[in-house]
Amino acid sequence: MSPLPTLFLSHGVPDLPIQSGSTPTFLRQLAQTLPRPSAILAISAHWSTAQPTLSTASHPQTLYDFGGFPQVSQLHYPAPGAPDVAAKAIARLTEAGFSATADSSRGLDHGVWTPLLLAYPDACIPVTQLSVQPHHAAEYHLQLGAALAPLRREGVLIVGSGAATHNLRAFRPEYDASPPPWAVAFDRWLAAAIARDDRAALLTYQQAPYAAQNHPTAEHLLPLFVALGAGGPGRQIHQGFTYGAFSMAAYRFS
Repeated sequence: MSPLPTLFLSHGVPDLPIQSGSTPTFLRQLAQTLPRPSAILAISAHWSTAQPTLSTASHPQTLYDFGGFPQVSQLHYPAPGAPDVAAKAIARLTEAGFSATADSSRGLDHGVWTPLLLAYPDACIPVTQLSVQPHHAAEYHLQLGAALAPLRREGVLIVGSGAATHNLRAFRPEYDASPPPWAVAFDRWLAAAIARDDRAALLTYQQAPYAAQNHPTAEHLLPLFVALGAGGPGRQIHQGFTYGAFSMAAYRFS
């Protein structure tokens, strides 16, 4: 079987599935550009743990891990879990030297269900979720992805879900607010570095223009490195902004 590509998706805020515009349209059409996966392994910026952890619930709950968006409380993503894929992922990570573990109670947070509700609305594809370790650097997450890469040949779609830019203090209440120049600058830098497959620059992204403004904390960019490590050279497949400084950039690797 040919390996599936890997993805990095900027998931935006939880109301994305009920919004209109280019990003919801892109996500609704995304599945048509990919082979249908047997399962999805999603790495979410909204699950941080001390060590790599896979969700093994057979019927994961939809988590509402946020405040301020009462209009999305009716959204539900009842996808089945993928404990078999989680077990394979744990085995791969352990073999690579990581201390990986399982969590049988973890549901799907909005970093996972926000994009999947648009891309796979039938919620029929089993999903397991992998946590990030923000106390570790980008290189560590790149190696996580490399260890998981063989799952691509088994029909598993590896999806990193985070944000190309993420500064909550720059949030604007208007969905279509114009982005500030510093967010645009970093967004363009990231796209260019990925286009030329400049991993040295990406792994030292803190040195990029306006990096500290766009990522005052690392967790929303770390899923990109897992997708990059599991895939190969990448290309941008979507670009845009919502609520001002929130880039909705998406990338496909190999």
